[in-house]
Amino acid sequence: MLQMLATLLPMDGGEAQIFGVDVRRHPHVVRQLVGVTGQYASVDENLTARENLRLFGRLLGLSTPRSRQRADDLLERFGLTEAADRPLEHFAGGMRRRLDLAASLITAPPLIFLDEPTTGLDPRTRGQMWDTIRELVAQGCTVLLTTQYLDEADQLADRIAVIDRGHKVAEGTSDQLKSQVGSSTLQLRLLDPAQTGQAVDVVRRVVGDEPVLTPEAGGINVPLPDANRAADVLIGLREQELLITSATVQKPTLDEVFMALTGHGAEEVHDHDYDEMEAAR
Repeated sequence: MLQMLATLLPMDGGEAQIFGVDVRRHPHVVRQLVGVTGQYASVDENLTARENLRLFGRLLGLSTPRSRQRADDLLERFGLTEAADRPLEHFAGGMRRRLDLAASLITAPPLIFLDEPTTGLDPRTRGQMWDTIRELVAQGCTVLLTTQYLDEADQLADRIAVIDRGHKVAEGTSDQLKSQVGSSTLQLRLLDPAQTGQAVDVVRRVVGDEPVLTPEAGGINVPLPDANRAADVLIGLREQELLITSATVQKPTLDEVFMALTGHGAEEVHDHDYDEMEAAR
């Protein structure tokens, strides 16, 4: 879908507009409105960071002096000035991602497509990328972000669409989506994971809803219409002599929302599936 919106693939059906411009009829106009950063860096490995940005500037119609100025500005903005003249083969993954994003901002487009921009980044670099995205939004840029890190969508998105196998199954703010699986969630960890089935039966009987099992052994998330119902669940477990090691009550996570809406986790992706969160800010 992103490739069609960015005019990289022809549309085979439906209609789409970007800022009122018909994508199918006026692709050349659309290309002037968008910047695209894919999952993998599109920069040239044989050039330095500075040379890459200058090249993109010239390809996009900037004059030589303007492309040089724009390259220097973006290198400083993304913290790449010291490495500007270093071959890209010596760049870490996070530096390549920042350079790739900088390249998509050469002409300061009003809309940027970011396709899983933090995939493979370490936590610190990922946080830096989040800050960069927030800065772009604060400066008036619209960002369409796809991600399978649902906490990323929770942190960055004003509006979220859940895509499951190519179909949109839900859309709204983070709080609106979370409200679909209850106002609160009781997160339990059983002492004996082998008793998970018994605990699930207790939850069904007490709250009347299906709990969500977490990847951790003995982990159970219980959707609650009212946070006070957590006590009823705990009492039910104690009556059945099912021991727990921890219990917390908090708002549902987007991971729980995704599993409730689709019946599987976001990481369960197959070649013919398209499971991801699209976050538009």
